Amino acid sequence: MAKKILVTGGLGFIGSHTVVELQHKGFDVVIIDNLSNSSLSVLDGIENITGKLPEFEKLDLRDKPKVQAFFKKHNNIEGIIHFAASKAVGESVDKPLLYYENNLTTLVYLLQEFGIMDSPNFIFSSSCTVYGQANELPIKESAPIKPAESPYGNTKQIGEEIIKDTCKANSNLKAIALRYFNPIGAHSSVHIGELPIGVPQNLVPFITQTAAGIREQLSVFGNDYPTEDGTCIRDYIHVVDLAKAHVVALERLLNNENKAHYEVFNLGTGKGSSVLEVINSFEKVSGETLNYKIADRREGDVIAAYANTEKANNELGWTAKLSLDEALLSAWNWQKKITKD
Repeated sequence: MAKKILVTGGLGFIGSHTVVELQHKGFDVVIIDNLSNSSLSVLDGIENITGKLPEFEKLDLRDKPKVQAFFKKHNNIEGIIHFAASKAVGESVDKPLLYYENNLTTLVYLLQEFGIMDSPNFIFSSSCTVYGQANELPIKESAPIKPAESPYGNTKQIGEEIIKDTCKANSNLKAIALRYFNPIGAHSSVHIGELPIGVPQNLVPFITQTAAGIREQLSVFGNDYPTEDGTCIRDYIHVVDLAKAHVVALERLLNNENKAHYEVFNLGTGKGSSVLEVINSFEKVSGETLNYKIADRREGDVIAAYANTEKANNELGWTAKLSLDEALLSAWNWQKKITKD
């Protein structure tokens, strides 16, 4: 019988692509999403790709009684992949309490209910923001966790600590925190992709919306950083590669291949690209010329962050395979589709 996996935030950008990969591997998936930053239409996209409609419950994980009721109803869940969280660095600086409530209380409620099950397996959507301004590049999992540059980053640091402490106290619980770098792109079918509500907080959707004429101009935040072209450097990973890593990590726990109750892996390509390099790559694959301007630096941004991926490559047996050009072309194809629709 197929194992049942809960994906919280499963209609979001990374969540929806992970649901697709789970269903491709034969898992039964139930999705929780409160639709605050996603759309019900994503369910159709998932079904169009996989031929199977996942189970869905609209639920706000901040509502503890509803979380309890959910686990009473679904008492055969064998794994959770927990994406549901607010995730914009800039917004978190303006609305810290929203981030602490949404990203931490929901995690506590999930662990309280799921931790009492027979063999709970938990995958946590973490972030390279936990490293703050890293001393060494590429960033290893053993790099020091520095004071967070934003409330969002702090919620990921605290979230990891909550899970680690819970694993110590509950010998049943097995967990992996996946610290990922910058997910971009869309599924090659163009049935699902990134659907930011309102003004995009991430670079690539802002690029594609500017190219599509939805946004007048792209702002590049700072060109005076100590990098080759003066713009920030990030590790941009194709969302499909990232989604596959979640399935590999989940299978590691389900097959008892984990080396500790709590493990951490970086997910990235191992290569940093500057903002201007991303713009140049996009212009090359799309044939579009982007209207962009240099703006002031943005609070909370680190200079450079890219992953040392050796641990994920060697221990998970996972490697990012898709290129920056492929990711940007898929993002542009997705943008054209949703603009036309």
